[in-house]
Amino acid sequence: MVTSTIDHKVAEAALVVPGIPIDQKGPVFKEPWEAEAFAMALALFDRGVFTWGEWAATLGDEIKKAQAAGDPDTGATYYRHWLSTLERLVTEKQVTTREQLDSTHDAWERAANRTPHGTPIVLQPDDFG
Repeated sequence: MVTSTIDHKVAEAALVVPGIPIDQKGPVFKEPWEAEAFAMALALFDRGVFTWGEWAATLGDEIKKAQAAGDPDTGATYYRHWLSTLERLVTEKQVTTREQLDSTHDAWERAANRTPHGTPIVLQPDDFG
């Protein structure tokens, strides 16, 4: 069996960032967006946008802030913290702006609202307001 770079990064992430839900095969995702957030973090790390140390510290900080705001820390919100960490790091590293993130979020929301259940969401230029 050939181990891919992504497999190596998954193993590394599981060691460096405690709490990643994993089983014998690797990370466990309840929703597709969780896997996508995980993959984005690995891709940005591979591109040198941040180090695992920066990732772990920022993720820990995001989890602490969420707990202070009432997150029950049951594990159900784990990847929401990943998403918050991604958004924070890409804005701090000036990969994008908060405004661009908000604009893209709103565009996805508009596209999702007009898309029938079970069909792929397709962004259109009008979705960006």
